Amino acid sequence: MPIISAFFGIIVRMFYDDHNPPHLHAEYQGRKALFDFQGNIMRGDLSSRTATRLVREWIDLHQAELAEDWQLAKTGNQVNKIPPLE
Repeated sequence: MPIISAFFGIIVRMFYDDHNPPHLHAEYQGRKALFDFQGNIMRGDLSSRTATRLVREWIDLHQAELAEDWQLAKTGNQVNKIPPLE
């Protein structure tokens, strides 16, 4: 599963040919959660309010890039890296 971004100890990944609805996988200190592109947690828990807030902020800033990467992944193409939060 390719890493599309990493920031503040958070790793964001997207699977190739993953199931709908469009989503990403975030990991922080060994905890994992699936987020949709509106920032809702679909499954899991990062067990950190701060990490969850940072992922949601990052999603808000990069919705267009996430949608583009989702389409690339669905067709088996290489996804693009997305800039981290700074």
